[in-house]
Amino acid sequence: MKNTIILAADHAGFKLKEAVKHYLLGKGMEVLDVGAHAHKEGDDYPVYMFAAALKVAQDMKGHTRAIIFGGSGQGEAMIANRFPGVRATVWYGGSEDIIKLSREHNDANVLSIGARFVQENETLKMVELWLNTPFSNDERHQRRIEEIDAIE
Repeated sequence: MKNTIILAADHAGFKLKEAVKHYLLGKGMEVLDVGAHAHKEGDDYPVYMFAAALKVAQDMKGHTRAIIFGGSGQGEAMIANRFPGVRATVWYGGSEDIIKLSREHNDANVLSIGARFVQENETLKMVELWLNTPFSNDERHQRRIEEIDAIE
């Protein structure tokens, strides 16, 4: 089964979401954009993040991941992390180790990007890294994910 990448953004992340969408489609990836579908200054991010996180949570086989965009990425991740089985990480620039560890150790299935703090070229590089870094399957990391799931 081909993996689906869900995209969501508010006004602050709209332009970057569109660039990432174009990039992913150009690579032949399956993309589902749950909004915003037009730039609307002052729109509220919760509705878009809810839609993205719900899609990830509903995929019990784990084939679906989401990349969500907002001003800081923080509030967006907070919404996503309210859903069982969703593990959202925030990236707003800096070390690529954050991206790698989010996948290797936490099996993050949502990447929340702080669009006001990053450039398009570095974002595309980090998206590629995030999508291509596998979960380590290390017993201690799996155990910790199961402990998180037990709290939900």
